[in-house]
Amino acid sequence: MDDRLRHAPVGVLAVSADGTVNDINEVARSRIGAAGDVVGAPLAEVFPRSVEDSLLLAFEGCSITETSFEEYYPELERWLGVSVASTDDGVAIYVEDVTERRRHEQSVEKLRIEHKRTAVIETVLSEILTELVGATSRAEIAETICRSLGETDIYEFAWVGEREIGSDSLVLHAAAGDTGETVAAVRDALDDETTTTLEERAVETGRLQAAQPLVDDSQVPDSVGTAGFADGVQSALAVPLVYGSNVHGVVGIYASGTEAFSDRAYTSFETLGDVAGFAVTAARNRNLLLSDSVAELTFEVGDGSVVSRLSKALDSTLRLEGVVPHGDDALLCFVSVEGSTMQAVEGAATDITGIDDLRAIRESESGGSVELTVRGSTPLLAISSLGGTVRRANFDSGTGRIVVELPPDGDVRRIADAVSRDYNMEFVAKEERERSVTTAREFRDALHDALTERQRTALQTAYFADYFESPRGSTAEEVAASLDITGSTLLYHLRAGQRKLLDAYLNESSRSSETR
Repeated sequence: MDDRLRHAPVGVLAVSADGTVNDINEVARSRIGAAGDVVGAPLAEVFPRSVEDSLLLAFEGCSITETSFEEYYPELERWLGVSVASTDDGVAIYVEDVTERRRHEQSVEKLRIEHKRTAVIETVLSEILTELVGATSRAEIAETICRSLGETDIYEFAWVGEREIGSDSLVLHAAAGDTGETVAAVRDALDDETTTTLEERAVETGRLQAAQPLVDDSQVPDSVGTAGFADGVQSALAVPLVYGSNVHGVVGIYASGTEAFSDRAYTSFETLGDVAGFAVTAARNRNLLLSDSVAELTFEVGDGSVVSRLSKALDSTLRLEGVVPHGDDALLCFVSVEGSTMQAVEGAATDITGIDDLRAIRESESGGSVELTVRGSTPLLAISSLGGTVRRANFDSGTGRIVVELPPDGDVRRIADAVSRDYNMEFVAKEERERSVTTAREFRDALHDALTERQRTALQTAYFADYFESPRGSTAEEVAASLDITGSTLLYHLRAGQRKLLDAYLNESSRSSETR
């Protein structure tokens, strides 16, 4: 090898036609990791192996095949650019380290693919969210999600599951896409009590669960990983459908790439899970609101209810008057008390888990009323998220009776089983009844009859004088002067009239809300 090649900035090997190494420069030694004296050694023993072995293939024919290629060499953990050229003395092999360039190209390509995938995901999710707004049933919601995700080019298939009636087991509700053998393996794993799928963990935790790559994730059942490998499925994401404290179901999404779900995709799918969970609840509530008939379920409740435990501690009778949501996992419960003082109620509440705060509202000789701030998973939140509305709720010395209202096509058995299992409640009766519908005219007539003439006059005058605007167009004194009454008298009539207005609007929903 002449000095020009020996000191060249690229690696050079001089090789005879039969593949024997005749010479090598220092750059080539460094590039291929050659140690010791390699002169006279076969090229196959000196040059590391790649998956394709393109270099050795160039020496297999009757004559040398001149070629250039770039291949990855696992032993070196680098990419090499190799050129084979015939010379007067045999063959020259030129070697360059192209690892940095290849990594840069891969990074750029990865970003390009990720950008394209993100754009597709956002488009698909936007379409799903638009359709979910108008969905009227669980089946429609499941089919919308599966169809939209399973029929895209970036995912192999998607399926939606929900808890089986009467147990904690998941069952496949809908699926779409090229499911292959993987979805069958998932279904079998759901029936196997010795394994836990991604989707089951998502339902248990209420959080996204991912496996990338699928076959190497120890938390994925072996049967699912094996089936996924055979189908070319390498990534999976389980998205819980969550609303409040309740998980309605789960979406399983399977893709061919080993990094199909980025952090940005996680955020997008969390939004999908929240909106889908809300859509399930909204569909149930819509059905209840528009239904001409309802199903009433009656439950006997024990210590699974916070209010029941409080009644036991007081050995008194409690009645839930109304409930107002307070954040994601808390409620303001307004409870009337009979047979205990407010001091006794305050003392008992401090020892009951789930009651964060208590405020006395009114006290009488026989009891009074209190506001409880209750936090955590309770029958009230469960019944609401499952599509029910509590019609009546009374508690006496540790036991209670709750009457729940559902739309006639509601999943009565599912709700009865879920509530009974999780909150120590016994389903004791079901009754179908017609619900009277009040028209707007009837509502106004009833309200007109409830208000006294002075209350109507005070409300109308204050309303037209912009007393209720912000900022006010008239002060209380100005309105009172127009009516030739005192300010205190005006406020008395306004409060009484406003109370009747609120009673007419809130009485049904508040008193039939839900209970702990």
